[in-house]
Parts: sequence; C-alpha cells; structure tokens
Amino acid sequence: MVRDSQTELEKIFMSYNRILYKLNLIGLKTKGGKEITHKDLRQAATIMNKKHPTCRWKQKKYRFKKYRNYILAEGFYWLIYVYFQTEKNIVDADIDFFNMRIGLYEDLLKISRKNFWNDDMYVYELPSYFNRIPGTIKNGIIKMNKATNGIYKYYEKEKAKISKEAIEWLCKNCFKHKYLELLEEYKMELTEIYIEKNYPYDVF
Repeated sequence: MVRDSQTELEKIFMSYNRILYKLNLIGLKTKGGKEITHKDLRQAATIMNKKHPTCRWKQKKYRFKKYRNYILAEGFYWLIYVYFQTEKNIVDADIDFFNMRIGLYEDLLKISRKNFWNDDMYVYELPSYFNRIPGTIKNGIIKMNKATNGIYKYYEKEKAKISKEAIEWLCKNCFKHKYLELLEEYKMELTEIYIEKNYPYDVF
C-alpha cells in the first residue's frame, strides 16, 4: 500500500532526492557525460524555474514539520526531455516539450488547438510584438523573404505589412522565444482548465 501511495503521489510531485534517484536510474547524464548530482539537480531546477515561472513546477511545501523543496511531475518530465537531453538545442527541445504537453491536455480535455496567429501586422508593429530591435526584425524578414519568395509581405496604405502566415513563420524560424512564450501561455490556460475539472496539478 505504501508503494502504491508513493506511486500515486509521484504522478503529482516528487522530492529532489526521489527525482535524482529516477534521473540516474534511467541513465541520464550531465552535458559533460557525468552522473547527475544533487548540485546539478538544484541548478537545473533553478534554471527551470527562471525560464518557466508561470508553470509553477518548482514548489516549496510544508511537509513533515518543515518546508521542503519539490518539483511537480510535469517539471520532472521537463528535466528529462529538455534540460538533461543532448540531442537538440534547449530552445528546440523546450518547444517540442510544450507542444507535446499541450497535445496531452487537448486530448484529455477534448479541446482543439488554439490558433496563435489570426491577424496580419504592419512591419513597424513587429519590434514590439517580438521584443526585438528593428534591425533584428529586418534581418528576420529578409531571411523569410528568401525562403518564401516574398509571398508573405505586401503593402497597405503605402506601409509594409506581413501576413499572419509570415508571423507564424518568423516565430517558428527566427524568433523562437516568442513561439515558446505563446506555447507556455497556452499550456497554462489548459492547465487552469485541467485544475478546474479537479485534476491534480500543484495542490498537495
């Protein structure tokens, strides 16, 4: 019964010691090919929390008469598929992870994928949207035009404008930080619906 109870709890959260045990059990290593230590895990958890604070994956709870650090199960999977993986750069791995988690939520909640790009935009609006300087935006548009033969750019009222398909292309190919931001925001929208339906996430 104790083991069954622990298994159920681990579907929601785990202690650092338990996570470290599991990471080493499945054979994950540091970038340098060494066994993951408690120090490595603490550093990974700090980076995870800094990159994705809205996900609430890193938790401090009062249990067993003291405050202890825990990581939610979803955060544990992020450590496996993003931080400690070595096949992709971390941004691409992060994007793939959020797409995967979103797909799981959508299947469970019977929700269709949200469309992030619904409107065309003037080029002068892009620095604010992507949080990048105009020169960086210009370079991205040049890259896009070369790859797409300029089919996404046009002029309206003598001002350069790009289509919603162009914004999607720029997000996925030049400004992946924005794509990841949109994915995380949507993932948390789904998470809140998940919680409202009384599924466990970060209450324990």
